[in-house]
Amino acid sequence: MSLRSRFALAFAAVGAVVATVVGVLSYQAASDRVLAEIDRSLRSATQTLARAREQGQESALDDAVGQAPDLFPGPDRPGPGDEDEPRPVLQAVSPDGTPTWLGGPSVSLPVSDITRALAASGEAGQSDTAEIVVDGHTYRRLATALGGDRGALQVAVQVDQTHYVLGGMAREIAAVSGAVMLVAAGAGRLLAGRITRRLARLTEVAEEVSADGRVAFDGAGLVGGRDEVGRLSASFSRMLGRIVAARESQERLVHDAAHELRTPLTSLLTNATVLRRATELSPDARDRLLDDVEGETRELGHLVDELVELALDRGRAEAEEPVALAEVARRSARRVYRRTGRLVHVDADNSVVHGRPQGLERAVGNLLENAAKFDPDGSDPIEVRIHRGEVTVSDRGPGIGADDIGRVFDRFYRADTARGLPGSGLGLAIVSDVAETHGGTVFAAARSGGGTSIGFTVDGSRLLPGAVADPDSGSAACFGMPPG
Repeated sequence: MSLRSRFALAFAAVGAVVATVVGVLSYQAASDRVLAEIDRSLRSATQTLARAREQGQESALDDAVGQAPDLFPGPDRPGPGDEDEPRPVLQAVSPDGTPTWLGGPSVSLPVSDITRALAASGEAGQSDTAEIVVDGHTYRRLATALGGDRGALQVAVQVDQTHYVLGGMAREIAAVSGAVMLVAAGAGRLLAGRITRRLARLTEVAEEVSADGRVAFDGAGLVGGRDEVGRLSASFSRMLGRIVAARESQERLVHDAAHELRTPLTSLLTNATVLRRATELSPDARDRLLDDVEGETRELGHLVDELVELALDRGRAEAEEPVALAEVARRSARRVYRRTGRLVHVDADNSVVHGRPQGLERAVGNLLENAAKFDPDGSDPIEVRIHRGEVTVSDRGPGIGADDIGRVFDRFYRADTARGLPGSGLGLAIVSDVAETHGGTVFAAARSGGGTSIGFTVDGSRLLPGAVADPDSGSAACFGMPPG
């Protein structure tokens, strides 16, 4: 069953329940009011009849007979009982249960056991009300005890018209309830159509995505509105935007990776072909060939590691915690010294940020290794400066051309001056990714006196309060310098 049909059924059910409850309460209230009016008239006739019998006044007896109750307020409706005026039937019951007709229509009212008990031993004023059927007509009968040995009085009036009117009211209420149910179902279906039209649009887009994994998305909201459906659409639109961006990034990564992997694989294939004639090569040629194979294999492994790092996005899944940037820089400096033998001078304040420690350490390490790669023969230490969440790494290498500064953080991009150097072109892309996850940016510029200054920032809101009490506080040390 569709959501639209469910809405229609729900509205119909609610409308039916409400109409039924209101109808039943209305019918019960009208019925109670009519019967209460009849009972009041019967009591009044009984009192008049009792006084007439005590005083022996025939005129008073006629008054009791003439007190016909208003069986239904308002204009009369044609039906059973309209042939004659509904005058009360008056009857006396002796203590032994013998009935005596006193006035009104010539109808013999049956004497029930309760009436006999009231006539024989009932206290004055005790009464019993019941509906009885006599000669095919329904009467409402009031039996009242006179007390002592005086017996009881029975006063009854025909209520066929009352039942007919109340039955017509019940049928009208049922018809109105049915109409309300139909109207509610129609309104529910119409309203559900307006609501589900937008949900149907979202469903179509979701089915397109699930069918082929692609969706044409322009960044705008799929459906409008400020209600829950509108908010769902906005969230769905943002999700689709991220899916589209992630897919485009994935496709770029695959294409770029295929391009970058082709070069070392081609070189390895060429070297493997040459190795088939290894016996024909001189020892020096074989050594150079093996060194080349080893270097290409190492570079290929490094490229695969960085591709896995980017594809799995491990840094984003890492839990965040307070991280002292100075300590991150020191660990990275020691590791770079062990790998390359280059000294690293760290000048850091007491910046502590809320971030991902492994991601930040990888970003700083990539910057240092990049600086060491472009300045392999330099004698001056690589410089790292940390100030209020900003990390800057400076070297004395050949520098970056003006045309390359804007692209050095792109994946697999390598400047002309770096094409002969080892590397995959992913190190600075990982730095950019780490900065982005921490709400910061990356930057690169030519250094005064030659070389490059390159680094990243962390969003200021991640800098823990009180972590940098004094901008000039901190420490400076050169890692890799022999003691003394």
